[in-house]
Amino acid sequence: MAFTYSIKDQGAIYFVTFTVHQWVDVFSRPMYRDIVFESLQYCQASKGLKIYAWVLMSNHIHLIISSEQEKLSDIIRDFKKFTSKKL
Repeated sequence: MAFTYSIKDQGAIYFVTFTVHQWVDVFSRPMYRDIVFESLQYCQASKGLKIYAWVLMSNHIHLIISSEQEKLSDIIRDFKKFTSKKL
């Protein structure tokens, strides 16, 4: 079951988790891990994403993030959309 949470304060620091559909172990493969890393680096460089801590597991990722430039909800939306299509 998916739960929808909204970003109330766009400048605050948030703990977020993204999971793979049906918990498939996608990120155990280097080529898929690299897609996630490159996407996060792009968001940092181009969209102002600040990453304070992160961990990439075999089927999900945890991030502690914020943003000062763009709306954090927009960055998350773009990150998830681009990364899921690329994977």
